[in-house]
Amino acid sequence: MAISPGSDAAFSGQKPTRSESPRSKKFLLTEEEIFYMNCRAAYLTVFKSSLDNIISKDQLYLALQHAGRNPSQKTINKYWTPQTAKLNFDDFCIILRKEKPTSKAELLKSFKQLDVNNNGSILHTDLYKLLTKKGEKMTREEVNAIINLADVNADGKFDYIKFCKLYMATNEQCLKTALEKLEVDSKLRRQQFGSHMEGSPERDPSPVPKASPRIIRKTDQESFSNKGDTRNSSLATARQFKTSVSVTVTVGADSNQNSKLIEPHSIKEWQGVQSKGCFFLEEDGEIISHQYKMQIAQRSLVYITIKPLNLSQAEGKPSPWLSVDTALYILKENESQANLQLLCFTELRNRETFGWTGELGPGIYWLVPSTTGCRLRKEIKPVTEEAQLVYRDETGELFLTQEFRSTLSDIFEVIDLDGNGLLSLEEYNFFELRTSGEKCDEDAWAVCRENFDTKKNELTRQGFMDLNLMEANDREGDPRDLWVTLHSMGYNKALELTEACPFVIDIYADKCKPRIKAVHMEACSGQLEKAICKSVLNKGNAKVMDGYENIIIYTYKRDTWITSVIENKSDNKVIIHINNELSRNCVNNRGLDIFAVEVAPKSTMVCQHVMPLNERQEWIYYCVYSLIS
Repeated sequence: MAISPGSDAAFSGQKPTRSESPRSKKFLLTEEEIFYMNCRAAYLTVFKSSLDNIISKDQLYLALQHAGRNPSQKTINKYWTPQTAKLNFDDFCIILRKEKPTSKAELLKSFKQLDVNNNGSILHTDLYKLLTKKGEKMTREEVNAIINLADVNADGKFDYIKFCKLYMATNEQCLKTALEKLEVDSKLRRQQFGSHMEGSPERDPSPVPKASPRIIRKTDQESFSNKGDTRNSSLATARQFKTSVSVTVTVGADSNQNSKLIEPHSIKEWQGVQSKGCFFLEEDGEIISHQYKMQIAQRSLVYITIKPLNLSQAEGKPSPWLSVDTALYILKENESQANLQLLCFTELRNRETFGWTGELGPGIYWLVPSTTGCRLRKEIKPVTEEAQLVYRDETGELFLTQEFRSTLSDIFEVIDLDGNGLLSLEEYNFFELRTSGEKCDEDAWAVCRENFDTKKNELTRQGFMDLNLMEANDREGDPRDLWVTLHSMGYNKALELTEACPFVIDIYADKCKPRIKAVHMEACSGQLEKAICKSVLNKGNAKVMDGYENIIIYTYKRDTWITSVIENKSDNKVIIHINNELSRNCVNNRGLDIFAVEVAPKSTMVCQHVMPLNERQEWIYYCVYSLIS
């Protein structure tokens, strides 16, 4: 993955602290710097370089342990699937954001629920039931390993108070050991991605050098000084760069009219198919979505579109996802999925619809949805009042509120991928994987069909409502599990869809009926990253770094957004500092004006996507790329 870690809480809940380096004791470290330093320390305890890949479950388990986590086998399997060949450092950081370290209070609270005598101990039989039957279930071997710990077990009882102390001490020691190793090896460099400055937490207290005239002009410096916060611009000039190159693109207001999508005149005579899907925003800012296979039986002229799905929102409620940009990359399947060939993508636009028209031969094609992340972002506005999901009538019977039923109806609309008004097992399992991480097997689906309203062996909308009502009854009206489902689907506490973007794909062909099937739901990376890089290299403008002909910056301007790709043809990794401060009416997917990226040798990576804040006004993209090392 080429997504760098964004802002988040500290690695293990620490408050911002001061570096222990003699050169930097007086410099305060931010939470993000602490998180990144801890990630890097844990990773480099197992690997020689942050460019090395995790290539086995055992390596992932070991790295997570050094990061102060104690992952179960189920947690490992969640990130290392049968399709996983390797994970990189960015993947590792993303996993650590998702797998938060357990606090001592949380551990004690969980164990106290089984402590019937309130004496700090639990019978081994009760402990076994807790750990193998509820929550994230442990294996028999994992439970036996706990029961066999001599320090916390005696007379058939488990001393959970001692265990919690031992657990926390072990995690802290793993992290401390990793940090000490990183500190001892002074040659290891700490690259601060997605932040305002690349470099070691050992900040150089020497005076800030003046900016190179090739990077910042005098008028630019005056522009910086007129801003309320000059911290970023000071950091931008805080190191001498080896070389720099700037890119300027000016885009006029309402420029999307220049390449308007036009529907074929005879499309009413063509055969068509439709499928829905959704972009979901993860806690770490990563975006995942459905991915599809399309089959074309014979050579045909094909018209493909993608656009946000307009749901029947309650009156007065906003639909923020309708402004989210969408795109569809079309790749040809050859001998294997690992050898996909980029053919085209939906480059033309008509309002919120993006499309492509062209001829496709018979075969299997992959359709990979994409959004830049410029507009699908973490919600900043706090929600002051939580919506009510359930209520009881005067007889004590439990019901779903009308507002919650309306939200569930919209969720049903999104997960009903083929739009037939029913949920198949396959469609329902996409929902289950998203909300619980598990699939519903055939036996469980048979039970579901027996107890809830179905039609043609598929779950109806009413059946889906009743299924959620049953869950509420199982929890005696406690809505916490229902909220887990809602948050997973992108809803906030006010039942507003703010961290997801449902979309709809339409495909028409003039010679045959196309087929489409959702096959995965995964991160918008991997094949997509390769596809974006290839399209930008093919169509974008290239600028070579002065004196470094192996480092090339590609910029591809569409009417709606700009994508920047960095190619490193050299045999060594490079670190590029990016400064967007002089851009106007722009927003990028990283959410930062200044950041740094590391590009591996002989590789390309998407640096950033940039869009206008207001499409009705002119927007100016001005970016300075500077080589650090």
